[in-house]
Amino acid sequence: MNSEKISNYQILIAQAEAMFASEKNALANLSNASALLNMTLPNSVFAGFYLFDGKELILGPFQGAVSCVHIALGKGVCGESAQKRQTLIVEDVTKHANYISCDSAAKSEIVVPMIVDGQLVGVLDLDSSELADYDAIDQTYMERFVALLLEKTDWNFDMFGVEN
Repeated sequence: MNSEKISNYQILIAQAEAMFASEKNALANLSNASALLNMTLPNSVFAGFYLFDGKELILGPFQGAVSCVHIALGKGVCGESAQKRQTLIVEDVTKHANYISCDSAAKSEIVVPMIVDGQLVGVLDLDSSELADYDAIDQTYMERFVALLLEKTDWNFDMFGVEN
């Protein structure tokens, strides 16, 4: 099972490298990244981004059902990940005290913070329809995916409403 998961993630990373190779636009890359993740992760009910506007996380490009729009730093798994600047994995969202329920189909979650030059850009948020769907392998490859996205994209912070 793990070798198949790793193989699938290696393909995902290769696809992302090709996709980001000739495109630098943040909105385009975030949009295509969420579509690629949603297509690739079989149990995905949400694959998307929350972007930091300098005060809170705001819903960005995503694939999935209608979702929460505003998330305060420290609130929910996304806000907690953004505030701590570390990846968080929640095996069962119903047992996570700080969970914000946006979609009842979500059973587990992984959130990866996005940091550029020490500045919080936002988070990658993945929700699964399966309990305990994310583990250390997912964390490793999702952190690589985010690092690749951050490296290959031009980040115009003004487009996110961030004052420099």
